[in-house]
Amino acid sequence: MDDTTAVDPRPTLTLQQATDMTTELYGVTVNEISTLSSYFDQNFLVVDKHGTKYILKIINSEESKNTALLRVQTLAITFLQQHGLPVQTVVPTVTGELMRMKETDCGHGRRSYCVRLMSYLPGNTIAETQLTTQDLYHVGKLIARMDKALQQMESPNLSVLKNDDDIWSLSNTPLVEDYLSVMDGDPLQEVIKVAIEQFKSYVRPKISSFREAIIHGDANDRNIIVTPVENGRHVVSGILDFSLLMNGCYVYEVAITIMYLMLKNHSPLDVGGAILAGWESVIQLNDAERDCLFLLVVGRLCQSMVYGLYNAKKYPDNEKYILHTAKNGARLLNKLWKLGKKEVESKWFTDASTYSDK
Repeated sequence: MDDTTAVDPRPTLTLQQATDMTTELYGVTVNEISTLSSYFDQNFLVVDKHGTKYILKIINSEESKNTALLRVQTLAITFLQQHGLPVQTVVPTVTGELMRMKETDCGHGRRSYCVRLMSYLPGNTIAETQLTTQDLYHVGKLIARMDKALQQMESPNLSVLKNDDDIWSLSNTPLVEDYLSVMDGDPLQEVIKVAIEQFKSYVRPKISSFREAIIHGDANDRNIIVTPVENGRHVVSGILDFSLLMNGCYVYEVAITIMYLMLKNHSPLDVGGAILAGWESVIQLNDAERDCLFLLVVGRLCQSMVYGLYNAKKYPDNEKYILHTAKNGARLLNKLWKLGKKEVESKWFTDASTYSDK
């Protein structure tokens, strides 16, 4: 478990510091600047003198140490953008770099932070929008297209995406047990314990049958931007945040997407079939992957809730943002667990068979 006494790695630049950094590194004359919410990093919305909007991202000092990984993440963004996926454009510095290590003092000594400036993608997050099931079908399809494209990415540093100790990898769902004390006194703790035991006995033996792939790893409801089109429908206009890019498995991406997009949907059980159908229009899941989908969705929900509570206690000033999942997560986990694997998967697979491109 992480040491709660460790130095806070989060950047806390002032608006003036961020303005100066943007001008110095990118030659951008800042007309307006404001802060945006983030889990561990610091994001700013920057508007230049021409009215062009950018996102300035300052990555926390801990993750900034792994420059090889950050370079691969940056490569992935530019690679996908070149392949027609709706991701941000990384803006080069005045010296032509797509990312820059910058030493600065945010009030707790000088530290080195990785800095990126990226284009601003208009629209609303899925967290702020009610999507139709046909919209969700197209979300699933686009996420699959993205992951399929990522398999063509080439770099001598791709090995950095394999981290067997990553607590956010669905392979490591049982590591949630090390953090369960944050739920002492909560009746949901028992549900999570049983879910983890089922993961160990049912999913673990089948992981060798899952197809490995480079995946986004965090296609959640705040990392997908949509814009409205005709008849109340939406299209995906942006996929954000590649900080959890990893060498995982295709089915993990499906499970992660389903879980997060269920959270604020008025009919959460209708989400799985739509996402699955869209995904499988590009990449068909095999029998083992389908058979574990329910427990993988539940596993990600357990991870998000438990790690969220842990980090909210560690960083109480950012509690509202960190506990985004917890608000509806308890209700969703109870509902899924009460219905059970057989009933939920039956609905998902039946629903998935009814979709087509429209």
